[in-house]
Amino acid sequence: MPPLLSRPVELVIFDWDGTLMDSEEVIVHAMLGAIGDLGLESRSHSEISNIIGLGLNEAVTTLYPGTDEAFAQQVADGYRAHFFGTSQGRDDLFPGVEDLLDGLKRDGVMIAVATGKSRRGLGLVLEETGLDNLFHSTRCADETCSKPDPQMVNEILHELQIEREAALMVGDTEYDLVMAQRAGIPSIGVCYGVHSAERLQRHGPIACVESIAAIREILPLAAPA
Repeated sequence: MPPLLSRPVELVIFDWDGTLMDSEEVIVHAMLGAIGDLGLESRSHSEISNIIGLGLNEAVTTLYPGTDEAFAQQVADGYRAHFFGTSQGRDDLFPGVEDLLDGLKRDGVMIAVATGKSRRGLGLVLEETGLDNLFHSTRCADETCSKPDPQMVNEILHELQIEREAALMVGDTEYDLVMAQRAGIPSIGVCYGVHSAERLQRHGPIACVESIAAIREILPLAAPA
């Protein structure tokens, strides 16, 4: 596959859930647990999967439109109680993730994470996977604006002093790709996550891939310093 970008990539920003880690079932079951505990009107597996990638409060208000902040906080607290009772580690990474991340870093490409997770949630999985020292920058939804607002990307670019034309977003949801569009950076959609390839294609990715390993073939990399 020939490179699809004309300028060398200096920074790749990854979504976490559904892109690097196979966490859909854990997230869905945690939300179902919170909904059941609170006796709320049920939501389907697909409805909950659809909100993966958003910040937790935004996810709750998407599932239950018209509810207030206090309600969202109550459901979020219940979700966290279930989520932090589970464990996800290296075996839950998608095949090829570690090789891709290690390869990018060897090639001198910076790597970052922009996620709908909380800082506590991301810290936990980074520690359990042993990837906590691999990323140059990370942003979480509870410390900045939730996707698809571009603030996460803008903050990462500013922190690492990378021009927009030299950065790339990789994600499995339209929230990731819309965030990239709004930040003015190109994106790649991965089709094995929660949103379909058709849905991803609506938001102008340079490519949609079936395997994360294919990303390495697309990127023109910066020459080593």
